[in-house]
Amino acid sequence: MTADSTSGQSGPISIKAPSPGKYRWLIMWLLFAAMVINYVDRQMIGVLKPTLSTEFGWSETDYADIVFWFQASYALFYAIWGRLMDKIGARFGLGIAFAIWQVGHILHGGARDLTHFIMARMLLGVGEAGGFPGGIKAVTEWFPKKERALATGLFNAGTNIGAIVTPLLVPALVLSFGWQMTFVITGLLGLIWLPIWLLVYRKPRDQKRLSATELAYIEQDPADPAEKVGWLKLLTVKETWAYAGGKFLIDPVWWMFLFWLPDFLGKRYGLDLKTFGPPLVAIYLLSDVGSVGGGWLSSRMMHRGISLNRARKTTMLICALLAVPVMFASFASNVWIAVLIIGVATAAHQGFSANLYAMPGDVFPRSAVGSVVGIGGMLGGIGGMVFSKYVGQVLEKIGTYTPIFVVAGTVYLLALLLIHVISPKYAPARLGDGIQSPAA
Repeated sequence: MTADSTSGQSGPISIKAPSPGKYRWLIMWLLFAAMVINYVDRQMIGVLKPTLSTEFGWSETDYADIVFWFQASYALFYAIWGRLMDKIGARFGLGIAFAIWQVGHILHGGARDLTHFIMARMLLGVGEAGGFPGGIKAVTEWFPKKERALATGLFNAGTNIGAIVTPLLVPALVLSFGWQMTFVITGLLGLIWLPIWLLVYRKPRDQKRLSATELAYIEQDPADPAEKVGWLKLLTVKETWAYAGGKFLIDPVWWMFLFWLPDFLGKRYGLDLKTFGPPLVAIYLLSDVGSVGGGWLSSRMMHRGISLNRARKTTMLICALLAVPVMFASFASNVWIAVLIIGVATAAHQGFSANLYAMPGDVFPRSAVGSVVGIGGMLGGIGGMVFSKYVGQVLEKIGTYTPIFVVAGTVYLLALLLIHVISPKYAPARLGDGIQSPAA
């Protein structure tokens, strides 16, 4: 029909498809809030490093040991949480993990020596290790494949907001209440999230507020196989190692940015607790652009008909190239030039990471996503442990960040090469015994 009966004018009538609904985005925003809290808790030790190092007389290797043991517990429990998320689901799995990491965070306020800080950081690592396995599991349950990188990028942007909030909020709290009470206050405020999550989150088919149209939209991908996939079976699948290898290479760089940037700005440009807030805010604002932009770009490519393989890897290549200039960050004569170089690199990391996090949901059945994310996170944590020791030794013996930034500028290209060599077609994982992921 070409005639418009109300206006009397002729012309084609375009019929707009009805909106599938937006409830799934409420889940994403709850995950976003959890990541904000996660990174406030995680980054506080980095912001307070100069203060605590002076008070307790920590050396560079002492501080590296605190980071190391956090990453050790994080690495071990990342794999455990990944499996638990597949067993008990994201609702209770993420809820329990959240409660543990908040308790660990609060206990920092009672630390009196290096050993106490290591113990509190290890408990924090146990809980925080469940954050991303739970988040990715929830995204896999609530979003179709074409939206998962965007949803992951959006909730992952919460990490950057947490990293922005921390240098703005923490110095004011420390100056007003002391560092001990700052851990307690931020920990208690964060606990508000937990009852909201438990009240709101259900699987899509169990959520009565979800419309039939949105449920159909969420479930548009081919159905997963009914069979459960064993954890040991996943270790024999090459796609598991494509994901885990990428995490092993890139995660340590993000840890370095998180735990050592305040120290770098202090040593290189003379900033302190009162002055490094604005530069850190600028860096993590740029990171947010990368997190959302990286997820949006690959999703946009897929909406335009570009294959999943090409969309993910092209986006990761762009991000990897944008990270290269960080090799020269130590030579920037002005703090804001350094902020721009590092900010682009952190944005590149987040864009790369958003697409890498989407990989388990892209090529594995939903029943295996949490486990694969856990295996990858464990390898990322192990890489972080190795890199934290390297950073501590370099700063202790050489006293410059240049070798550290050289590594940071090259690992993303290496990670993409590894992923492409292991999984050139980015095809659904063949799990044996007649089990195969749905077609991507």
